[in-house]
Amino acid sequence: MVVQAAPVAISRVKYAVAPILMQVVLGMLYSWSVFRGPLAKAYGWSNVQTNAPFSYSILALVAGTILGGLWQDRSGPRLVATLGGVLIGLGWLLSAFLGGDPGTLILTYGCVVGLGTGFGYVAPIATLVKWFPDKRGMMVGLAVMGIGISPLVFGVFIERLIGADPARFASTIPSTFIVIAIVSALGVVGAAQFCQAPPAGWKPEGWTPGPASVSTRQQVPPGAMLATWQFYLLWLIYFLGASVGLVAISQVAPLAATMPKTAAALTAGMTVGIVAVFNGVGRLVWGSVSDRMGRVRTMCIMGLCAAFACAVLVRGAGSIWQLLAGLCLAVFAFGGYLALMPAVTADYYGPKNVGANYGLVFTAFGVSGFFVPSRFAAIVDAAKKAGNIAAGYDQVYLILAAMAAAGGLLALALRAPRSQSE
Repeated sequence: MVVQAAPVAISRVKYAVAPILMQVVLGMLYSWSVFRGPLAKAYGWSNVQTNAPFSYSILALVAGTILGGLWQDRSGPRLVATLGGVLIGLGWLLSAFLGGDPGTLILTYGCVVGLGTGFGYVAPIATLVKWFPDKRGMMVGLAVMGIGISPLVFGVFIERLIGADPARFASTIPSTFIVIAIVSALGVVGAAQFCQAPPAGWKPEGWTPGPASVSTRQQVPPGAMLATWQFYLLWLIYFLGASVGLVAISQVAPLAATMPKTAAALTAGMTVGIVAVFNGVGRLVWGSVSDRMGRVRTMCIMGLCAAFACAVLVRGAGSIWQLLAGLCLAVFAFGGYLALMPAVTADYYGPKNVGANYGLVFTAFGVSGFFVPSRFAAIVDAAKKAGNIAAGYDQVYLILAAMAAAGGLLALALRAPRSQSE
């Protein structure tokens, strides 16, 4: 009689390191606000024009997340993330040589870098969801914390590469793009080689799904997910919550530049870095809290927290510290959506198709990123022309406060879909 050896326990820790490091590099996409002031001074672009490449990058990020999610569900995360790194490096490099006008930067940075970032973003998220079904909120939060704190690592670095002399911006901006291209390609492609999905049917020893999760046998494909009302409510909540954070992130450096230089010598890069800490920490904190408190209650609290942050940002004659407090609180709440939405997608629809399913949920983030910051940038531009830019910012954050509160209250209606056997 042949005696079969007992299956060897698989250590999951090593599969978490590469996705987290990759997300830090991917987060350079969110350092765009550091470029906005120098681009405006170098080429005379408006607030809307300097924001446009970022808006399109979010749209392309979503497209890459959907395509990459479908692909990695079939072929695994390594190949998808590797291609993402190649595209990111190529996009930044093209920006260095062709980025002299907003339309070209929309194609090179917005479309190519954004698409590559989507490929790189979804692969490690799907990997962690499958390796850590018992700690989804915390582990996804830890990974996306990397992308959130990335501007802290790279914001001041990019600012120093650009320099402070407006007369040199036309040459220092392209050279900075080249440096970012090299760092991004090497970092993402290198980390991608260590991304690996668990064996089919694997689960942590002794773990069973909780009542809020679907059975491991109920793996809902994208088409079936679209037939549930929960998908559309999740989408709407994500859209509302993401709007606050994306506007705050896109406006950190320009908004800080409007404040009197009285409290401290905070440069745009320093402000971006400080805000990035709260963005990153929020992802880990809210993700971990949701594992204990539940996704629904956590999302409700996040929405109300974001609404309060927007109220703080209705600043009138506020100080740099009031501004910084509001921005930090806003992105702290925003970070939670990036951690909770992949986790709740896997909870409700199973981990097998989480790449494709979360890609569809993530379209809410993309629609928000494409339309909301640019719309509110136009409001600020109009207020600036009228000679009262503070009133423009007040209007923006009053609207966002209402959106955030609505998202938090809508979360109370969420509940897990019925399984197909019920």
